[in-house]
Amino acid sequence: MPISAPSAHPSPARTRRTMRWSVADILVASTLAVASGVIFWGWNLSYHLVGNLFAVYPPVETLVHGMWLFPAVLGALVIRKPGAALYCELVAAAISALLGAQAGLTVLVAGFFQGLGAELIFLALLYRRFSLPPALLGGAAAGLLGGINYHFVLHSYAYAPLETIIHISCFALSGAVIAGLLPWMGTRSLARTGVLSPLSSRGAHREPVL
Repeated sequence: MPISAPSAHPSPARTRRTMRWSVADILVASTLAVASGVIFWGWNLSYHLVGNLFAVYPPVETLVHGMWLFPAVLGALVIRKPGAALYCELVAAAISALLGAQAGLTVLVAGFFQGLGAELIFLALLYRRFSLPPALLGGAAAGLLGGINYHFVLHSYAYAPLETIIHISCFALSGAVIAGLLPWMGTRSLARTGVLSPLSSRGAHREPVL
C-alpha cells in the first residue's frame, strides 16, 4: 500500500487562532509596556520644553500627545489578543507613575481611558484585522477618549467649547499618527527581523497595508 505524502496544508486545528494569552504573549506584552513606561517617564521630563512650542495657542499642544498613547496600539498589533491594548497602556502608565510622573496616580485613569479607546476598535473588528486603517483608528480612538477624560473626568483643562473641541481633535489626530501609524510601521519592522516568531503577529510584514 502506498504511503501518502504529508499534506502541504496544516490542519484547521493547527491554524485556528486562539484568543487565550500564551506565556510568550504575557512576556512580550509586559516587556513592551515596561519599556513604554520608561519612555513615558523620559517624555514627561522633557515635555515642558516641547510644550513651550505651543505657548501661542495652547489648545493645539495635544498634537504631540500621541506619545502617551502608542503602547495601546503597539500592544494590540503585536499581541493580537483581547485586552492587549488596555494592558500595555495601563502597565506603561503605572511604570511612569512609579518612576515619578508629575501627574501622580491620575496617570492610571488616563491610561485606562486611552487604552480602552484603542481596545474598543480592535474589539469591534473581533481582533481579526491589524492593517493600517485599524491602527490609525485605534490611535485616534485612544486620543479621543484620552481627551474626553482630561476634560470631563479629570477636569485637567478649562477651555471654552471651541478650544475644547480643537484640543480633543488634535489629541485624536496625534493618536492616529504617533500612536497608530508609527506602531504599525514598527510592528512590521519587528516581524521582519523574526523576533515576533512566537506570536500571532509573526507575519505582520507580509500583510497588506489596507
